[in-house]
Amino acid sequence: MATGREDKRTKASRPVKAVIAGGGTGGHLFPGIAVARELERRSWKGEVLFVVGRKKMEAEILSRYGYPVASIDVEGLKGRGWKKGLMVMMKIPKSLLQSVSILRAHRPRFVLGVGGYSAGPMCLAAKCLGIKTGIHEQNSFPGLTNRLLARFVDLVFISFEESRAYLTARSVCVTGNPVREELFSDRDALDKEKGPFTVLVMGGSQGARAINLAFTEALEHLEGEGKRPEVIHQTGEGDYQRAMADYTRRRLQGEVTPFIQDMERAYHRADMVVSRAGATTVFELATLGKPSILIPYPYAANQHQESNARSLVRLGGAEMILQRDLSGETLARAICRYMERPALLREMGERARQMGRPGAAKDIVERMMALNGK
Repeated sequence: MATGREDKRTKASRPVKAVIAGGGTGGHLFPGIAVARELERRSWKGEVLFVVGRKKMEAEILSRYGYPVASIDVEGLKGRGWKKGLMVMMKIPKSLLQSVSILRAHRPRFVLGVGGYSAGPMCLAAKCLGIKTGIHEQNSFPGLTNRLLARFVDLVFISFEESRAYLTARSVCVTGNPVREELFSDRDALDKEKGPFTVLVMGGSQGARAINLAFTEALEHLEGEGKRPEVIHQTGEGDYQRAMADYTRRRLQGEVTPFIQDMERAYHRADMVVSRAGATTVFELATLGKPSILIPYPYAANQHQESNARSLVRLGGAEMILQRDLSGETLARAICRYMERPALLREMGERARQMGRPGAAKDIVERMMALNGK
């Protein structure tokens, strides 16, 4: 039988008690990591296996956190065209066999899908083997994989109440989106280190060229008006060199990096965040009470990032600029408004915190463990 590629560390930790399946982006993996950390607090350390696809980024993120990893051959269908789509569909039987092999080898108590293509075969295989299953939908509009899986799994967890209308499921629980625990540690100590007005810019783990372009232009506008915020700028790997050249050409200053390793410090230094509106980011901002300017990715499936952003905007916890309206001047005006009105900035942070659900990971773990009576 075909088997998934496994990290050597998985051999030392079987049988595992839980499998967390998903990935594709950091936004899918980080909630899964938050759930794994909650399991560790319950003496499950070393007994959580992540199952992902073949993307290098997935393994790198999980390696930093020290979790064992297995990989299966699976890709998404959306936007592939019929030829590529046919090739992807031909991999499905193999990915199911790989999933069955992994589950038989590790014998978990439950499988939790956290979004991303590997969740599909793993949850279906678990269902066939009589293993308890759950999925977590992060976005306000559920992805195709989770819309299909919702009909079969034992529990469905959602971040936004709006998701419920799109899911046919036995049991749906609104939990919010799990947030990594390290983002909360030593908050008071970090707050004492705060200095000048600081803007954190990020377009998700992959970056966002449109945001990078607009922000450097905005920063030039702000400096022209005598305003010089400190900058922490995550560009993404693909746009890092171009963005650095833009900073140099415009003679701008900032901490520019392809990927921020220490998000805890970056968040807590930031007075304002300029970002895409993935569900993980939105709930991190909300839970931490961080004011933000959200620029939803316009090509996200079913405009789910715009819907995510509107949930926070309706509370007064963020401002949204659609990408079609984005320019350096527009972004500079928005940042300047909050730099000049600290009371307005504080109010936005307080309103954002109303949407935060710091107990999301605990809620998911307790409900999944209850399925086994343990």
